[in-house]
Amino acid sequence: MGLGNGSGRRAATLTADSGDDGAVHVERDGAILRITLNRPQRRNALSHSMIDTLVATLSVAAYDDSLRAIGITGTGEHFCTGADWVATNAAGNRPRTGDLVRRIPHTAHRLIELITGIQLPVVASVRGWAVGLGANLALAADFTIAADTATIWEPFLDRGFSPDSGATWLLPRLAGIARARRMLLLGEKVDGIRAVDWGLIHDHAPEEELDARAEELLARLAAMPTVALGLTKQALAFGQQAGLSQSLDRELSNLELSCRTTDFKEGLAAFRERRDPDFTGR
Repeated sequence: MGLGNGSGRRAATLTADSGDDGAVHVERDGAILRITLNRPQRRNALSHSMIDTLVATLSVAAYDDSLRAIGITGTGEHFCTGADWVATNAAGNRPRTGDLVRRIPHTAHRLIELITGIQLPVVASVRGWAVGLGANLALAADFTIAADTATIWEPFLDRGFSPDSGATWLLPRLAGIARARRMLLLGEKVDGIRAVDWGLIHDHAPEEELDARAEELLARLAAMPTVALGLTKQALAFGQQAGLSQSLDRELSNLELSCRTTDFKEGLAAFRERRDPDFTGR
């Protein structure tokens, strides 16, 4: 399974099965990998095959040296209404006991781990509903821009079960424990404007400006020193669970690596020559 050689501007590479089960469209746009959830008839609720495709796509992207940024969005009026629990638990289609414990670490949970851990910047563009796993997908991205009218919702307790897909890890770190309780215990919905105010996401925009703002950010990130950016993302995640001395050690190790890149040399040359750097991601 590959993502192409990066030479084509828009070469489709991988999709989940089409039909009511939904699809994930993946395409290359130069150094940007674009991922689109395409199940608008179900508000882009994620079927098993769609989650499998997302995991497979990000797993390959993690070691594709030609990529420099990843964009995730949804087709139609909504970003993603989470995992499709209705289809999973339909009459005659109930999984056997222990299915969640066996499956979810390799599917939904792995998806969140990949988004937070991949050494490429991930930009999510959110309109309409971002619910459950869909909300956590947006929260796990490095930069999420939401429409002012978008709704981020963690309705786990409203549905009678406890949170998953990183909700209890992401929310307290982003918004604080009090607001995490409001969202997880009380099921409080948060719109795009308040999500920025709470520190949940990067930015909000009028819906008609959402795509342009996301594209501008993706282009900016794809032009940055990709190795140094990825190492910085890694160090930020590491620092969430490490002490100061451990974080300093990680920074030093990353500094040694980034100073060996072509982009480091270009950055120094641009500084000396008083011009903007032209990073290649190498």
